[in-house]
Amino acid sequence: MPTDTFDLSREDCARLLSAGVAGRVALGTPTGPHIVPVNYAVDPRPGQESILIRTTAYSLLGTYGRDALLCFEVDQFDYELKRGWSVVVRGRASFVGDQDELAEIAHTWEPRPWASGQRHLVVRIPWTEITGRQLGGGWDPWQHLPVRRLA
Repeated sequence: MPTDTFDLSREDCARLLSAGVAGRVALGTPTGPHIVPVNYAVDPRPGQESILIRTTAYSLLGTYGRDALLCFEVDQFDYELKRGWSVVVRGRASFVGDQDELAEIAHTWEPRPWASGQRHLVVRIPWTEITGRQLGGGWDPWQHLPVRRLA
């Protein structure tokens, strides 16, 4: 039996994004589109809302991400109960180079990559567009998160 879908509010999307730890970035390259799994953090400041990712300058994101229109997604699904949610952010990425801003990010919102190696490049994806959908009604996605990032 098909399950109903519901649009999530901007506030619900922001709440789910802020609680997450890992997601995916989609970007275009000369060899075609790529989807890259990443750890991330959220800069929640009004007017500055964005996804923050630490990577290397030689990664796909470091090589092709600057000034590129990127798409970031985080989601969770319960296959047994046929329900879940997805939040997508689109925005033009920039690389954070200002030392004061990098210090503030390191102190407050720093993404913590699981992958080994030095990852000094911080990529910012502003929430130019943020959308989300919930599959199945009668439940609160927030109550079923496997992990919640604490600010």
